[in-house]
Amino acid sequence: MKFISSFICLLSFVNFAIAQKQTENILPVDERGRLIYLEMVSTKVPADSLKIRILNYLKKQNENLKFKSVKGDSVYIATGKLIIDKTLLVMSHPSGEVLYNFQAEVKQGKYRFWLTDFSFIPYQRDRYGNFVASTTVGVPLENSPNKLNPAEWEVYRLQTAKYAKELAAKFKLYMTGKPLVIVQAAEIKVIRKEW
Repeated sequence: MKFISSFICLLSFVNFAIAQKQTENILPVDERGRLIYLEMVSTKVPADSLKIRILNYLKKQNENLKFKSVKGDSVYIATGKLIIDKTLLVMSHPSGEVLYNFQAEVKQGKYRFWLTDFSFIPYQRDRYGNFVASTTVGVPLENSPNKLNPAEWEVYRLQTAKYAKELAAKFKLYMTGKPLVIVQAAEIKVIRKEW
């Protein structure tokens, strides 16, 4: 009897830990009811340098972000796309894409940026075997569509949250002005012996 009660207690603790971990990875909701990733950063870099760095990042550095426009002189807007992969055993294929809006704003001594308006577009195979978007209208990630499995939809949200955090880390690193460090693999030398 003690074994069963301790096993149930342990199982409930593990379930609670898993639920807690998943809620940490989910993006918060803004006042419009949309998922958002928002971050504010204080810095000693002048506002003019920050504006130039944001513009360079959006135009040159990131292939997933497409620069759209500038509002006023300190708000920069871009759109982005994230490919969601589905893995079964060893094989992997794209199951859809998540479109989002990226916006950055600069003031003296600080800047903020946010990713919002996440919408999912499912993929399907075309007649050539390529995965292409099945529609042009995305389903907001806040909504759970009836056709898809709720667990699968939750995986899309978790992958999007993970991607948003990684993009934020890269963006903040670029904004500090430090060069990106690319780690190269160690060179493999082949030693041949003559026969």
